[in-house]
Amino acid sequence: MIRSIDMSALNMNGRPFALSIVIPVYNGAATIGTLVDALAELQIEGGLEVILVNDGSRDNSAEVCRKLAERRDLPVSFVNLTRNFGEHNAVMAGFNHVRGDYVINMDDDLQNPPSEVLKLYRYTRDNGYDAVYTRYADKKHESWRNLGSRFANWVADQLLDKPKGLYLSSFRCLSAQVVENVIRYQGPYPYVDGLVMQATQNIGSVEVEHFARAEGRSNYTIGKLLALWMNLFVNFSVVPLRLSVFLGFAMSALGVVGAAWVIIEAFGGETPQGWASLMVAVLLLSGIQLILLGVVGEYLGRLFITANRKPQFLVRDLTRPEARPQDSQMDAVADIRQPSAGHR
Repeated sequence: MIRSIDMSALNMNGRPFALSIVIPVYNGAATIGTLVDALAELQIEGGLEVILVNDGSRDNSAEVCRKLAERRDLPVSFVNLTRNFGEHNAVMAGFNHVRGDYVINMDDDLQNPPSEVLKLYRYTRDNGYDAVYTRYADKKHESWRNLGSRFANWVADQLLDKPKGLYLSSFRCLSAQVVENVIRYQGPYPYVDGLVMQATQNIGSVEVEHFARAEGRSNYTIGKLLALWMNLFVNFSVVPLRLSVFLGFAMSALGVVGAAWVIIEAFGGETPQGWASLMVAVLLLSGIQLILLGVVGEYLGRLFITANRKPQFLVRDLTRPEARPQDSQMDAVADIRQPSAGHR
Protein backbone atom coordinates (compact mmCIF):
# COMPACT_ATOMS: atom_id res chain seq x y z
CA MET A 1 0.00 0.00 0.00
CA ILE A 2 1.33 3.47 -0.94
CA ARG A 3 1.12 6.07 1.83
CA SER A 4 0.48 9.73 1.12
CA ILE A 5 3.45 11.92 2.07
CA ASP A 6 3.16 15.42 3.53
CA MET A 7 5.92 17.02 1.44
CA SER A 8 5.47 20.37 3.21
CA ALA A 9 6.94 18.82 6.36
CA LEU A 10 10.26 18.06 4.64
CA ASN A 11 13.15 20.50 4.47
CA MET A 12 14.47 21.65 1.09
CA ASN A 13 17.04 18.86 1.03
CA GLY A 14 14.52 16.18 1.95
CA ARG A 15 15.36 15.82 5.65
CA PRO A 16 12.57 15.76 8.24
CA PHE A 17 14.43 17.77 10.90
CA ALA A 18 16.44 20.95 10.95
CA LEU A 19 18.67 19.74 13.79
CA SER A 20 19.72 16.39 15.25
CA ILE A 21 21.44 16.19 18.64
CA VAL A 22 23.62 13.14 19.33
CA ILE A 23 24.38 12.41 22.98
CA PRO A 24 26.64 9.48 23.95
CA VAL A 25 25.53 8.24 27.37
CA TYR A 26 27.85 6.48 29.79
CA ASN A 27 26.66 6.12 33.41
CA GLY A 28 24.54 9.21 32.88
CA ALA A 29 21.24 8.05 34.38
CA ALA A 30 21.24 10.92 36.90
CA THR A 31 21.63 13.70 34.32
CA ILE A 32 20.31 12.58 30.93
CA GLY A 33 16.65 13.15 31.84
CA THR A 34 17.33 16.73 32.90
CA LEU A 35 19.26 17.35 29.70
CA VAL A 36 16.51 15.98 27.45
CA ASP A 37 13.88 18.00 29.36
CA ALA A 38 15.86 21.17 28.67
CA LEU A 39 16.31 20.29 24.98
CA ALA A 40 12.55 19.71 24.64
CA GLU A 41 12.00 23.39 25.50
CA LEU A 42 14.13 24.66 22.61
CA GLN A 43 12.28 26.26 19.73
CA ILE A 44 14.01 25.14 16.53
CA GLU A 45 12.36 26.18 13.28
CA GLY A 46 12.15 23.03 11.19
CA GLY A 47 12.11 20.61 14.09
CA LEU A 48 14.54 18.91 16.47
CA GLU A 49 15.36 15.28 17.21
CA VAL A 50 17.58 13.72 19.88
CA ILE A 51 19.60 10.51 19.50
CA LEU A 52 20.75 8.90 22.76
CA VAL A 53 23.51 6.28 22.48
CA ASN A 54 24.05 4.07 25.51
CA ASP A 55 27.74 3.11 25.44
CA GLY A 56 27.66 0.09 27.74
CA SER A 57 26.71 2.00 30.89
CA ARG A 58 27.05 0.14 34.18
CA ASP A 59 24.11 1.97 35.81
CA ASN A 60 20.48 2.05 34.68
CA SER A 61 21.10 4.53 31.85
CA ALA A 62 19.60 2.11 29.30
CA GLU A 63 16.26 1.98 31.15
CA VAL A 64 16.19 5.77 31.57
CA CYS A 65 16.98 6.36 27.89
CA ARG A 66 14.37 3.84 26.77
CA LYS A 67 11.70 5.70 28.76
CA LEU A 68 12.85 9.01 27.28
CA ALA A 69 12.34 7.51 23.82
CA GLU A 70 8.64 7.17 24.67
CA ARG A 71 8.16 10.95 24.94
CA ARG A 72 5.49 12.53 22.78
CA ASP A 73 6.74 16.14 22.95
CA LEU A 74 10.17 15.45 21.42
CA PRO A 75 11.38 12.83 18.90
CA VAL A 76 13.95 10.79 20.86
CA SER A 77 15.74 7.79 19.38
CA PHE A 78 17.64 5.34 21.57
CA VAL A 79 20.62 3.35 20.27
CA ASN A 80 21.70 0.70 22.78
CA LEU A 81 25.21 -0.67 22.12
CA THR A 82 26.21 -4.18 23.16
CA ARG A 83 29.16 -2.99 25.27
CA ASN A 84 31.38 0.00 25.96
CA PHE A 85 33.08 0.96 22.68
CA GLY A 86 34.32 4.42 23.67
CA GLU A 87 32.99 7.95 23.20
CA HIS A 88 34.00 8.47 19.58
CA ASN A 89 32.62 5.07 18.54
CA ALA A 90 29.35 5.90 20.30
CA VAL A 91 29.20 9.25 18.49
CA MET A 92 29.68 7.43 15.18
CA ALA A 93 26.79 5.12 16.08
CA GLY A 94 24.60 8.16 16.68
CA PHE A 95 25.73 9.81 13.45
CA ASN A 96 24.48 6.75 11.56
CA HIS A 97 20.92 7.49 12.71
CA VAL A 98 20.59 11.28 12.32
CA ARG A 99 18.03 12.87 10.00
CA GLY A 100 18.72 16.57 10.45
CA ASP A 101 20.20 19.30 8.25
CA TYR A 102 22.71 19.95 11.04
CA VAL A 103 24.01 17.68 13.77
CA ILE A 104 25.18 18.76 17.22
CA ASN A 105 27.20 16.41 19.39
CA MET A 106 27.24 17.03 23.15
CA ASP A 107 28.03 15.18 26.38
CA ASP A 108 25.48 13.89 28.89
CA ASP A 109 26.97 15.57 31.99
CA LEU A 110 25.29 19.03 31.69
CA GLN A 111 28.65 20.80 31.45
CA ASN A 112 27.47 22.17 28.11
CA PRO A 113 24.32 24.20 28.87
CA PRO A 114 21.38 23.16 26.67
CA SER A 115 20.65 26.87 26.18
CA GLU A 116 23.87 27.15 24.15
CA VAL A 117 22.60 24.59 21.60
CA LEU A 118 20.50 27.24 19.88
CA LYS A 119 23.46 29.64 19.76
CA LEU A 120 25.77 27.00 18.26
CA TYR A 121 23.18 25.86 15.69
CA ARG A 122 22.33 29.37 14.50
CA TYR A 123 25.98 30.41 14.33
CA THR A 124 26.76 27.42 12.11
CA ARG A 125 23.72 27.85 9.86
CA ASP A 126 23.79 31.64 9.51
CA ASN A 127 27.51 31.80 8.70
CA GLY A 128 27.46 28.91 6.22
CA TYR A 129 30.04 26.80 8.09
CA ASP A 130 30.38 23.07 7.55
CA ALA A 131 31.57 22.62 11.13
CA VAL A 132 31.76 24.81 14.23
CA TYR A 133 33.62 23.95 17.44
CA THR A 134 32.97 25.56 20.78
CA ARG A 135 35.58 27.16 22.99
CA TYR A 136 35.34 28.11 26.65
CA ALA A 137 36.42 31.27 28.43
CA ASP A 138 36.49 29.32 31.70
CA LYS A 139 36.65 25.56 31.45
CA LYS A 140 35.33 23.70 34.52
CA HIS A 141 37.20 20.42 34.08
CA GLU A 142 39.72 19.14 36.60
CA SER A 143 43.26 20.49 36.13
CA TRP A 144 44.66 17.19 34.79
CA ARG A 145 41.83 17.02 32.21
CA ASN A 146 42.55 20.59 31.08
CA LEU A 147 46.24 19.72 30.75
CA GLY A 148 45.35 16.60 28.75
CA SER A 149 43.06 18.62 26.46
CA ARG A 150 45.77 21.18 25.79
CA PHE A 151 48.24 18.40 24.97
CA ALA A 152 45.73 16.69 22.64
CA ASN A 153 45.06 19.98 20.84
CA TRP A 154 48.80 20.61 20.49
CA VAL A 155 49.27 17.15 18.98
CA ALA A 156 46.32 17.81 16.64
CA ASP A 157 47.98 21.08 15.55
CA GLN A 158 51.05 19.08 14.51
CA LEU A 159 49.31 16.12 12.87
CA LEU A 160 45.96 17.28 11.53
CA ASP A 161 45.23 19.72 8.75
CA LYS A 162 43.17 21.99 10.98
CA PRO A 163 42.91 25.77 11.33
CA LYS A 164 45.70 26.93 13.60
CA GLY A 165 44.59 27.60 17.14
CA LEU A 166 41.21 25.92 16.71
CA TYR A 167 40.15 24.27 19.98
CA LEU A 168 38.73 20.80 19.44
CA SER A 169 35.83 20.22 21.83
CA SER A 170 33.22 17.47 22.02
CA PHE A 171 30.46 20.13 21.80
CA ARG A 172 30.41 20.66 18.04
CA CYS A 173 27.96 21.30 15.20
CA LEU A 174 28.36 19.67 11.77
CA SER A 175 26.41 19.93 8.55
CA ALA A 176 24.63 16.81 7.29
CA GLN A 177 27.06 16.63 4.36
CA VAL A 178 30.06 16.47 6.69
CA VAL A 179 28.38 13.80 8.81
CA GLU A 180 27.71 11.71 5.71
CA ASN A 181 31.42 11.87 4.86
CA VAL A 182 32.47 11.10 8.44
CA ILE A 183 30.41 7.90 8.70
CA ARG A 184 32.03 6.52 5.55
CA TYR A 185 34.92 5.60 7.84
CA GLN A 186 34.13 2.13 9.18
CA GLY A 187 37.39 1.27 10.92
CA PRO A 188 37.46 0.31 14.61
CA TYR A 189 39.48 3.38 15.71
CA PRO A 190 37.49 6.50 14.82
CA TYR A 191 38.66 9.96 15.85
CA VAL A 192 35.75 12.23 14.94
CA ASP A 193 37.76 15.44 14.75
CA GLY A 194 40.30 13.88 12.41
CA LEU A 195 37.50 12.68 10.15
CA VAL A 196 35.93 16.15 10.17
CA MET A 197 39.24 17.75 9.13
CA GLN A 198 39.46 15.29 6.24
CA ALA A 199 35.96 16.28 5.10
CA THR A 200 36.16 20.10 5.28
CA GLN A 201 38.25 23.16 6.10
CA ASN A 202 35.21 25.45 6.28
CA ILE A 203 35.34 25.45 10.08
CA GLY A 204 34.36 28.10 12.61
CA SER A 205 34.56 28.60 16.37
CA VAL A 206 32.19 30.18 18.86
CA GLU A 207 32.55 30.83 22.59
CA VAL A 208 30.01 29.23 24.93
CA GLU A 209 29.59 28.74 28.65
CA HIS A 210 30.95 25.70 30.43
CA PHE A 211 29.58 24.48 33.77
CA ALA A 212 30.94 22.14 36.42
CA ARG A 213 29.68 18.56 36.36
CA ALA A 214 26.20 18.23 37.84
CA GLU A 215 26.83 14.69 39.11
CA GLY A 216 29.82 12.45 39.81
CA ARG A 217 33.25 12.62 38.24
CA SER A 218 34.57 12.43 34.70
CA ASN A 219 34.42 8.99 33.09
CA TYR A 220 37.68 9.71 31.30
CA THR A 221 40.73 8.12 32.88
CA ILE A 222 44.38 8.63 31.97
CA GLY A 223 44.27 5.27 30.18
CA LYS A 224 41.28 6.31 28.07
CA LEU A 225 42.92 9.62 27.22
CA LEU A 226 46.08 7.80 26.13
CA ALA A 227 44.00 5.50 23.92
CA LEU A 228 42.33 8.56 22.37
CA TRP A 229 45.72 10.20 21.75
CA MET A 230 46.92 7.03 20.05
CA ASN A 231 43.91 7.14 17.70
CA LEU A 232 44.90 10.69 16.79
CA PHE A 233 48.63 9.96 16.70
CA VAL A 234 48.54 6.82 14.55
CA ASN A 235 45.29 6.75 12.57
CA PHE A 236 45.45 10.09 10.79
CA SER A 237 49.11 10.71 10.05
CA VAL A 238 52.39 9.04 9.09
CA VAL A 239 54.30 11.75 10.96
CA PRO A 240 55.32 9.30 13.74
CA LEU A 241 57.00 7.07 11.15
CA ARG A 242 58.76 10.07 9.62
CA LEU A 243 59.92 11.18 13.06
CA SER A 244 61.32 7.68 13.55
CA VAL A 245 63.40 8.07 10.38
CA PHE A 246 64.70 11.50 11.43
CA LEU A 247 65.48 10.22 14.92
CA GLY A 248 67.37 7.30 13.41
CA PHE A 249 69.48 9.66 11.27
CA ALA A 250 70.12 11.91 14.27
CA MET A 251 71.29 9.02 16.46
CA SER A 252 73.47 7.70 13.63
CA ALA A 253 75.10 11.11 13.32
CA LEU A 254 75.64 11.20 17.07
CA GLY A 255 77.22 7.75 16.89
CA VAL A 256 79.62 8.90 14.15
CA VAL A 257 80.65 11.89 16.27
CA GLY A 258 81.17 9.63 19.28
CA ALA A 259 83.28 7.18 17.27
CA ALA A 260 85.42 10.02 15.94
CA TRP A 261 85.93 11.31 19.47
CA VAL A 262 87.06 7.89 20.69
CA ILE A 263 89.53 7.53 17.77
CA ILE A 264 90.98 10.97 18.46
CA GLU A 265 91.42 10.13 22.14
CA ALA A 266 93.10 6.80 21.24
CA PHE A 267 95.62 8.45 18.90
CA GLY A 268 96.28 11.06 21.56
CA GLY A 269 97.51 8.40 23.91
CA GLU A 270 94.60 8.72 26.31
CA THR A 271 92.66 5.70 27.37
CA PRO A 272 89.01 6.04 26.28
CA GLN A 273 86.39 5.87 28.99
CA GLY A 274 85.10 2.36 29.20
CA TRP A 275 82.16 0.63 30.81
CA ALA A 276 80.03 3.62 31.89
CA SER A 277 80.06 5.41 28.54
CA LEU A 278 79.54 2.13 26.69
CA MET A 279 76.52 1.19 28.81
CA VAL A 280 74.97 4.65 28.39
CA ALA A 281 75.30 4.36 24.61
CA VAL A 282 73.91 0.79 24.54
CA LEU A 283 70.94 1.64 26.76
CA LEU A 284 70.16 4.81 24.82
CA LEU A 285 70.29 3.17 21.42
CA SER A 286 68.43 0.03 22.47
CA GLY A 287 65.71 2.15 24.10
CA ILE A 288 65.27 4.19 20.92
CA GLN A 289 65.15 1.03 18.82
CA LEU A 290 62.42 -0.42 21.02
CA ILE A 291 60.40 2.80 20.75
CA LEU A 292 60.68 2.79 16.96
CA LEU A 293 59.71 -0.87 16.81
CA GLY A 294 56.74 -0.07 19.02
CA VAL A 295 55.58 2.70 16.68
CA VAL A 296 55.86 0.43 13.64
CA GLY A 297 54.17 -2.37 15.57
CA GLU A 298 51.26 -0.09 16.48
CA TYR A 299 50.67 0.70 12.82
CA LEU A 300 50.89 -2.98 11.84
CA GLY A 301 48.70 -4.09 14.73
CA ARG A 302 45.95 -1.64 13.81
CA LEU A 303 46.12 -2.72 10.19
CA PHE A 304 45.78 -6.34 11.29
CA ILE A 305 42.80 -5.61 13.56
CA THR A 306 41.11 -3.52 10.85
CA ALA A 307 41.69 -6.23 8.24
CA ASN A 308 40.00 -8.70 10.61
CA ARG A 309 36.96 -6.39 10.60
CA LYS A 310 36.79 -5.54 14.28
CA PRO A 311 33.43 -3.74 14.60
CA GLN A 312 33.34 -0.01 15.15
CA PHE A 313 30.21 -0.55 17.24
CA LEU A 314 27.44 -3.14 17.59
CA VAL A 315 23.82 -2.20 18.27
CA ARG A 316 21.88 -4.41 20.67
CA ASP A 317 18.56 -2.70 20.01
CA LEU A 318 17.20 0.50 18.49
CA THR A 319 14.17 2.45 19.69
CA ARG A 320 12.78 5.18 17.45
CA PRO A 321 9.68 7.36 17.83
CA GLU A 322 6.61 6.47 15.81
CA ALA A 323 7.27 7.33 12.19
CA ARG A 324 5.55 10.39 10.86
CA PRO A 325 4.65 10.35 7.12
CA GLN A 326 7.79 12.24 6.18
CA ASP A 327 9.89 9.90 8.35
CA SER A 328 8.49 6.92 6.44
CA GLN A 329 9.60 8.46 3.19
CA MET A 330 13.08 9.16 4.56
CA ASP A 331 13.42 5.63 5.87
CA ALA A 332 12.44 4.27 2.46
CA VAL A 333 15.04 6.47 0.78
CA ALA A 334 17.64 5.37 3.35
CA ASP A 335 16.85 1.71 2.65
CA ILE A 336 17.56 2.29 -1.04
CA ARG A 337 20.67 4.45 -0.73
CA GLN A 338 22.44 3.17 2.39
CA PRO A 339 24.50 -0.05 2.47
CA SER A 340 23.66 -2.59 5.11
CA ALA A 341 25.14 -1.90 8.54
CA GLY A 342 24.89 -5.50 9.65
CA HIS A 343 28.69 -5.92 9.81
CA ARG A 344 28.72 -3.46 12.68
